Amino acid sequence: QVQLVESGGGLVQAGGSLRLSCAASGRTFSTDNMGWFRQAPGKEREFVATIKSNKNTYYADSVKGRFTISRDNSWNMVYLQMNSLKPEDTAVYYCAAGPKTLMFMTTPSAYDSWGQGTQVTVSS
Repeated sequence: QVQLVESGGGLVQAGGSLRLSCAASGRTFSTDNMGWFRQAPGKEREFVATIKSNKNTYYADSVKGRFTISRDNSWNMVYLQMNSLKPEDTAVYYCAAGPKTLMFMTTPSAYDSWGQGTQVTVSS
């Protein structure tokens, strides 16, 4: 498994930006699929974005054009740049790692390592 630690959450006004970071350690990071998920109170954990080892990316429709996922394999880091934030983006955001696949993986079960989560709150 991979150990993951998120940071960068906080309170921001609607229209603002935040950058989440995820530091990874453990098994070979560079080959893993990495993902960001979020969970709002009373709701199921939902897919936000994923990036493969070749840096190809895929996004949920709700964040496409506003969020950008990236990775730095040299530093074992994954980032989520969030722009034009909306109140409905309020949630706990989780970083996740999973084994390399050919397809983009958008379900939590496809990832075997998770961070502790970081709170993002967007005020209107």
